[in-house]
Amino acid sequence: MKVAIAQIAPVLLDREATCERIVGAIHEASDGGAKLVCFGETLLPAYPVWLCRTDGARFDDADQKALHAIYLEQAVTIERGDLDPIRDALRERGMWGVLGVAERPLDRGGHTIYCSCVVIDDTGEVRSVHRKLMPTYEERLAWGVGDGAALVAHDMGEFRLGALNCWENWMPLARAALHAQGVDLHVAIWPGCERLTRDITRFIAMESRSYVISASGLIGDSDIPTGLPLRDRMASDGEVLYDGGSCVAGPDGSWVVEPVVGEERIIIADLDPDRVLRERQNFDPSGHYARPDVLRLLVDRRRQAPVTFDEVTGESDAG
Repeated sequence: MKVAIAQIAPVLLDREATCERIVGAIHEASDGGAKLVCFGETLLPAYPVWLCRTDGARFDDADQKALHAIYLEQAVTIERGDLDPIRDALRERGMWGVLGVAERPLDRGGHTIYCSCVVIDDTGEVRSVHRKLMPTYEERLAWGVGDGAALVAHDMGEFRLGALNCWENWMPLARAALHAQGVDLHVAIWPGCERLTRDITRFIAMESRSYVISASGLIGDSDIPTGLPLRDRMASDGEVLYDGGSCVAGPDGSWVVEPVVGEERIIIADLDPDRVLRERQNFDPSGHYARPDVLRLLVDRRRQAPVTFDEVTGESDAG
């Protein structure tokens, strides 16, 4: 099976313009023969690069509030159809997609952003929306804490697909939850940095005896629109803030595609499911090498909610 990584940049905090870039990448990946295309963490509408560059932790700061308001306005609300152009493109091309979005869901009141990994199948159906379990460091200033509701696997042809956001890939139990579901094609999505992808991609592949796709984004000075608050502090002229690092490792930990740095491009790779079967001969982390009598994992896959309403049904007994 051919798979693709779309190592592209957003138009920072512009959902419509970034969506157009994503749709274009889907068509290009399809023209290359790919049946799956993967995009970086919160590519739509952007990773919050300003937090670490503009004193993002300053409490009650007017500029930080203004940026956050823009982030909320441009974030993705799946329920109102913000992903429809992407879903349509995937359905038209008969492809699956794994996409990182800054999600503004209505089921949590509609005013908090979550770092979410969305899996869309080749009919355009949203199969899962996994909200990052723990935002990393300064990310907690922009994103809420997710849950285990979409720690799920999907059958995709001869592969079983699972995906995690960025540093979730360093969480042993999150990985174990996917291993136990038979995942043999693990997608890790990142904002874009070879330092993040080079070691962990090969490690997950060796640990799980799976193919691992690390999909990263790019962000440079030219991707930050003029007029954004604090733009002059986000990047200097010509600076690259996030430089990619997308790569693919085989189930023995060897490189299928070494990290691609500083280049916006569609990366195509051929994956052979037989390689997974060969490597599972001597190690299967949730099968013949597991000891569930000694070590077990409990995963809560309920979607978290701050309130539960018990609705009254039927006619009132009041006279």
